[in-house]
This record gives sequence, C-alpha cells and structure tokens, in this order.
Amino acid sequence: MTRSAPIRVFQVATGNLGTEMIGRIQAHPDLELVGLHCYSPDKIGRDAGEIVGVDPVGVIATATVDEILAAHPDVLTFHGVFPDEALYEKVLEAGIDVVTTADWITGHHRDANHPHPSGRRVSEVIADACARGGSTFYGTGMNPGLNQILGIVSSADVAEIENITVIESVDVSCHHSVDTWEAVGYGRPVDDPGIPDSLHKYTAVFADSVHLMADAFGLELDEVVFTYELGACTKDIDLGWYQLPKGSLGGNYIKYQGVVDGVPRIESHLEWQMTPHTDPAWDIKGCYITQVTGDPNIYNKHMIFPRKGFDLSDPANFASIGMTVTGLPALNAIRSVVDAPPGIITSADLPLRAFAGRFAV
Repeated sequence: MTRSAPIRVFQVATGNLGTEMIGRIQAHPDLELVGLHCYSPDKIGRDAGEIVGVDPVGVIATATVDEILAAHPDVLTFHGVFPDEALYEKVLEAGIDVVTTADWITGHHRDANHPHPSGRRVSEVIADACARGGSTFYGTGMNPGLNQILGIVSSADVAEIENITVIESVDVSCHHSVDTWEAVGYGRPVDDPGIPDSLHKYTAVFADSVHLMADAFGLELDEVVFTYELGACTKDIDLGWYQLPKGSLGGNYIKYQGVVDGVPRIESHLEWQMTPHTDPAWDIKGCYITQVTGDPNIYNKHMIFPRKGFDLSDPANFASIGMTVTGLPALNAIRSVVDAPPGIITSADLPLRAFAGRFAV
C-alpha cells in the first residue's frame, strides 16, 4: 500500500467510543480529522480535544449537517450508539462516504426491526442516497464486525465445515454506557417480561453478523434464531456508575443461530456478565473465540492485552481498550472504503488490506 494524502475525516459523536477515536484519528497515518459533529448543546463550539480531555486539536465541534457538508470531508465516521439515518442520507447524497460502528453490518436487522419513517426499508433509503451521491456506506466494529472476519479466516484451512460459532465472552462492567445497559434490561428484575424483547431489539444486529458470515461462505440460511439465558444477581451490586439490585439481570448468554434444514450452521454467541455474582453464572474467558467443527476442527482465541506500560489502575483506561478495538476496525478500513465502488458494502466486499493495522511511523 503506497503512502498518499491523508483522508479527510469528519467524526460524529464523542461518547465512550467517539472520545477514544479523536486521539486515534489524530495518530493514524492515513487520516486527518477535519470536523466533529455533536448532539449535546454543551459541546458545540468547543475544541474536540477539550471535549475528550486531551490537548486542543484545532477542530471545533459543530451541530448541523450543513457544517459537515461545508467542510468537504472524504468520509464521515459515525460513533453514536444508535444510527442517525437522516444524517446518513444527507451526507451520502452529497458524495461523502460513511463508515459507522452503530448497529449496522448488513442491514437485515435495521430493515426488519427499525422501519424508516418513509415506510421504505432503511437499506433502500441508504442505497438510493449512495447512488445519488456516488458514495459508499460501511458498518463494522469489533463484535459484530472484526470477530466475524476472524471466524471466516479461521475456516481457510477447513475442507468441510459442519458448524462455525463465534463467541464474545466478556465482562461488560468496564463499558460505562448507562443508555446501552438500561436499553437491554440490566438492573431490571430478571423476571421482567419485557427483558427478552429488549435484549433481542438491542442485540439483533448480531443476526446481521450471522448473515455476513453466511454470505462469505455462500450458504443460504432458512432463518436466524434468537435464544437466551438470563443470570440474576445473587446480591446487590454497586459498580459506582451502575446499580444492579439483587434479583436483577446481571448476565446473559445469547445465541443467534443461522439454521439450514433445522440444523444450526453459523452461530454468534454473546456471553456477558456485569458481575460474576449471578445465577446462573458463566465461565467468562475475557476474549473472542472461534470454533469451527469440520475437517479438521479449529479453535481460536482472540485475546486483547494493553500495550506495555499501560496504566490499568484507572477503570477509564481499562475501558478505553474496548473502545479502541471497536473503533480501529472502522478507521483502518477507511482507505479501502474510499477505494470501493458506490453503494452499501460489507466486510465480505473488502480486500484483505482493509483489515490490516498500521505500523508506527
């Protein structure tokens, strides 16, 4: 890959993930931060560095789509928790590519569970905006996102696949996003009848991850099935930033299974705990696991450790590792997205170089 001019990036949002990405864009040899769009009024007009707690970077936060368009970025990176499809449409039809970590891998989930106000499928709205602007739209992350690519690559030396399962087995208490955990039901009584629907609604993008893998394997699925187990807190838990009363949801094991002729073939599992004090409890591995059953069988662990000298005494620093591995697959893919043809693309459409990190310069 030859060195060329940096790609001009306009970032949206400075929550947990967006905060980490400001510094990562600044340090990325392929990228130049040219703008920041924020939704919180108290952030508008302030330097991006000040907002995220680092030295000023010379980029002032703005609040309107017109200000995004006026900056003429090459790419908009969207790091909000939930998509802003109205913003996507305006940016894409202006010829600006979009790379997002918010609830999008293939579009199956958004089409099925979040109807567009126009009554059309969300993917149709986005694809039409891409066509009008000659732009490209791509969604990724760590999981869903990179974890599925690791699963696909793990099958490269398998002659006959019977089943492939990717598992996220993590303690989620370091992900300080109150909105996320309230949405999925953590802290509510485990027998609350609304919890299963909440868990499904806000994790259904993992069905997309099954569809992505099926596409890469050329496998036509009959359906993607959602099942779950819930872990109830065995005592009151106070995390400082979140409270989990005894008897409330404090862990879960979710499966999204792609089924063919009644047999699960492609699976994405979420083994999460906010606390180890739940019943039932799971043996959290703190990593991402790929299991391929076939000829031969494959078992891989993707384990993430901090860099040498990293200060883990501050919980915020520990949480930043999770944000880094979520956002870097998006940033590292930007150059390949810019080079890709217009339209909605997935990781199955990108070259291997799209998943490559960068050496320090």
